[in-house]
Amino acid sequence: MATELIPLPTRTLRVGMTLPYDLFDAYGKLLFARGQVLRDSPLVRSLVDGGAYVNSADTIEYQRALAHRLDTLVMQDVPLSDIAKADGAFRLDSLVPTKVEQGPREAWSDLLLHLHTLLREAEPGDFSGRLCQLRDAALKRLHAHPDATLMLLVFESSQEFGDYSARHALLTLLLADLVAQQLQLSPELREAFQGAALTMNYGAGPAHDRLANQLDPATAAQRQALAAHGDHAAARLAQVGVANEAWLTAVRLHHDAGPGPLAARGDGEKLARLLRRIDLFGARLSPRRSRQALSGAAAARAVFLDENGQPDEAGAALIKTVGLYPPGSIVRLANGEVGVVFKRGFSANEPLVAALIGKSGSPLSNPVPRDTRLAAQAISASLAPHELKLRVNLEALLKL
Repeated sequence: MATELIPLPTRTLRVGMTLPYDLFDAYGKLLFARGQVLRDSPLVRSLVDGGAYVNSADTIEYQRALAHRLDTLVMQDVPLSDIAKADGAFRLDSLVPTKVEQGPREAWSDLLLHLHTLLREAEPGDFSGRLCQLRDAALKRLHAHPDATLMLLVFESSQEFGDYSARHALLTLLLADLVAQQLQLSPELREAFQGAALTMNYGAGPAHDRLANQLDPATAAQRQALAAHGDHAAARLAQVGVANEAWLTAVRLHHDAGPGPLAARGDGEKLARLLRRIDLFGARLSPRRSRQALSGAAAARAVFLDENGQPDEAGAALIKTVGLYPPGSIVRLANGEVGVVFKRGFSANEPLVAALIGKSGSPLSNPVPRDTRLAAQAISASLAPHELKLRVNLEALLKL
């Protein structure tokens, strides 16, 4: 049965409250999951003033709980004036259980919100400590379920241009950590790489988000403002206490590290070149309002060859890690089915695919795993995200 969304009255929410249910926008997009704390941000402040939607069933549950609370007060002979105060003070967060187990999508939504907030604070307190907490939480999920985590972030990044900068930073972190494993970087260099991945655009997030949301191409002023954002990000990181030289160099040079072998480079320059290719890959997978995202294979080709059209060592390390068809990308199979890659395979071009649309063109009732090593189930084409005309049940895919 379809879910009915209804608008929350103005001022029902408040900054700092813990949500007793999921919050959606008017189009049904999940904004905040049940159990999250509403941290102060422009989005949250706008939702306090109106524009948030909830499942009607959740609201009925709230009204029943409120009625039970008021009935109890009446039975206890509480004065009506105090009951009126209780009615006004009975907030939504009083219904929240003490501990809510978050699912993968809710957990990533929470991480996205916290990273968005941290990277935009003018004077962040304990920046390094908070960034490390976010990094560790993201990597814990990646290491526990690498393919499912990649699928979730790649797919959601390919569908959304809202919160582009924070979403891109999280995806870059995951890819950087996997590349670091593949290249067997030292623990110290791997940690610097992770930090640089999260903060390469530090201070430029609002500008990147505006670009992602505007229909027109970047203006000359916008291009000029972003031209030296690596230098500006490194300077800001130093101001908030980051002292790791490889980290700062990687951030400073992540748009300036040109092609060529990695071995002859210093640590920071090596990380900068790797970061440049991962940054490009993630950007190609993500849409903007002014352009559509590329297919997984097209994004892979963009990083496999360097600026001179030659095979690129840094790009090859990334493709060896995620494959030619990364989890979360859309493909068509030889038998005519269309699906989503949900697991990397034994080779870069033979992942496992969840078929979503049958050979007749009709949606399947449930995703069906396909092994692309088989001739009939081999990948025949890599599709751009907008070519999948289907609302995808990510929860079902995550169970595969």
